[in-house]
Amino acid sequence: MTDPTMTIRRPKTLMGTLLLACIGSLTVVPSYADDSYAQRSEVRRFMDELATEHAFDRAYLERLFAGVQRQSHVLEAMARPAEGKPWFEYRKIFLTPERIDKGVAFWRENTPILQKAEQTYGVPAQIIVAIIGVETLYGRRMGRYPVLDSLTTLSFDYPPRARFFRSELEQLLLLAREESLDAVTLKGSYAGAMGRAQFIPSSYRRFAVDFDDDGVRDLWNSNADAIGSVANYFRRHGWSAGEQVALPARVTGRAYRALVEKGIKPSIKPVVLGAHGVTPQRGQLDGAEVALMEFELEDAKQYWIGLNNFYVITRYNHSPLYAMAVYQLSARIKAVYEGQEG
Repeated sequence: MTDPTMTIRRPKTLMGTLLLACIGSLTVVPSYADDSYAQRSEVRRFMDELATEHAFDRAYLERLFAGVQRQSHVLEAMARPAEGKPWFEYRKIFLTPERIDKGVAFWRENTPILQKAEQTYGVPAQIIVAIIGVETLYGRRMGRYPVLDSLTTLSFDYPPRARFFRSELEQLLLLAREESLDAVTLKGSYAGAMGRAQFIPSSYRRFAVDFDDDGVRDLWNSNADAIGSVANYFRRHGWSAGEQVALPARVTGRAYRALVEKGIKPSIKPVVLGAHGVTPQRGQLDGAEVALMEFELEDAKQYWIGLNNFYVITRYNHSPLYAMAVYQLSARIKAVYEGQEG
């Protein structure tokens, strides 16, 4: 788990930032064995690219990667993601009394900030709270893996997604330089996600915001920055303010299978649903395209119609199980919160 009290270095001036970048190349790093990452040909090519394209000091990169430790636990975790579970098991991880109660408390403690985020970005408070609850239990579980080590391991020892993780490793080093972070000490998830909102480095660079106006985008220590960044992320991915997320559905016959197989991106005209034996159990649909999703219960199936906002949640994590957990957790948190309020 990331230490929530971790201090982020914050140069006061541009000269301070430039000085920090310079002294980074002078950092004393102990010697390591010849079989370290720094000695591998593919890593050396990567370091050459960083030095050429982004003006990183080559000697500094040599010392940095010489200190990286291969994370076998990261590779093991990649082989057994929670999203591989059936829905009836997956939902038990997140739809818990503890997560609901702590979500209500988080909302009450951060009401003005959540109101500001909703007004600024159009994303409901309960969705923001649920995301932070699912990701880190409201900042209590931000990850225990060294991010530099994890991303290096996945970049060079996990062929199925090496290209993606190599890009994130590049983004991490750029982020560390831009935000005056120590790349060696940062901790996060096994996949390199960081802070209360669990942003991967590219998302941190593109979508994190300084929502408390202190001059720093700090997703580890600032609830305000985490809240604003989640809301900004959703707006930038197409969140429709005031629109529905998902509706439970009833199906008959077998024709509905063709709609499920179309995937989670909305592509189905609502008028087509009835012809395929699909009926919303509540709510109304306008003319916007939708998706039909099937979730596995212990002894049955459950069906939901996903709208644009449901799809936007899957941009945070591409699994429909994840998006449904966020949506249902948000509804339960909101119900309890509003009950407490009166």
